[in-house]
Amino acid sequence: MQEIIRDLLIPNDSKIVLCVLDGLGGLPLDGKTELEAASTPNLDELARRGACGLHIPVARGITPGSGPSHLALFGYDPLKYEIGRGVLEALGLGIELSPSEVAIRGNFATAKYEGRKPIVVDRRGGRIPTEENKRIAERIRERIQSIDGVRVSITSGMEHRFVLVLTFPEPLPPGADDITDTDPQKEGKAPLKPTPRRKEAQMVAHIAERFIELAAGVIKDEKVANYLLLRGFSLYPNLPQFSQAYGLKAATTAAYPMYRGVAKLVGMEVLEVEDTSIKSEIETLRRHFKEFDFFYFHVKKTDSYGEDGNFWGKVKVIEEFDSFVPEILKLNPDVLVVTGDHSTPAVLKSHSWHPVPFLLYSSYTRGGGSLGFSEKECLKGELGIFKATDAMTLMLSHARRLQKFGA
Repeated sequence: MQEIIRDLLIPNDSKIVLCVLDGLGGLPLDGKTELEAASTPNLDELARRGACGLHIPVARGITPGSGPSHLALFGYDPLKYEIGRGVLEALGLGIELSPSEVAIRGNFATAKYEGRKPIVVDRRGGRIPTEENKRIAERIRERIQSIDGVRVSITSGMEHRFVLVLTFPEPLPPGADDITDTDPQKEGKAPLKPTPRRKEAQMVAHIAERFIELAAGVIKDEKVANYLLLRGFSLYPNLPQFSQAYGLKAATTAAYPMYRGVAKLVGMEVLEVEDTSIKSEIETLRRHFKEFDFFYFHVKKTDSYGEDGNFWGKVKVIEEFDSFVPEILKLNPDVLVVTGDHSTPAVLKSHSWHPVPFLLYSSYTRGGGSLGFSEKECLKGELGIFKATDAMTLMLSHARRLQKFGA
């Protein structure tokens, strides 16, 4: 689709704001989803005047990770551009990667030991404060700099997250990152072994396994974050750049490293934000609004509360975002989209395969299809159920940036 769009582009001065409330979609608790339970007068009004629908991030019935679901919203086929989360997290932390390096996303976790065997009690280590993360990562750095001639570098992220970069003496072959995650995905289970799916990945898997053993020994005496899980082994990929694909000068206000990383990967400028609050992102958006054509605005806590099973915490974040919608509208964007990258129902405590609510507001929407902003009302909207990769085409067309196709 990007090849077709490139030939249809019309330059103009329109502004597009894409607001992604991470994990927005939900499932009913006592008859209502998080969106239905939330008081969202501003979003409801936009839904009545705009165009609504539900998008499918990857394919029907497939539960997506945040990386592929964001790429889909940006118009990149996630089945064609499969990117490990480690690279996205590394880029978001400002780490530059070479062809001889593998980036891996990690979680500090809590484990109990049955003899010498660890059992995962909390996959996210109590979501420890970032400062605590830095202290623990420094303990590991002091003790482990290399393993079998491979340089090891651990960098703290936010809360329980970190990035591990393994630097090999020579460039790595394609497939060297094809390794299974060690996260068992459920508490009460033993962590998994990093297993290579092909021979090109055997050496990387070996170093990763040794790192886990050594690092776990270093932090075993920690009260909460006494273990670590590795996810998203990845080499640096090459993607078409956003500006070339869509003729847009784009930026992100996202605060969390992984989302800053995916934006950087496609060529968006990563703007500095004071903290992780919605208010801080609004201030950054306002400050830079004249400088860019396209803004990617990201809210993380909807997903965090969903994964924690905190239904009312997620409701509160949705309501908080709704209170800031008038501030975004004051900037007078030509196109405003509010959606999620995927669904994270609190009743499941995980990402899910359910289609995601999507709201598009511009001067060229018909309106009248939906009575408010929720999963059920979006299903009534004029956009129906569509692939997430079509979202960019919808935004560009409503911004009057696409000319007619064919004679």
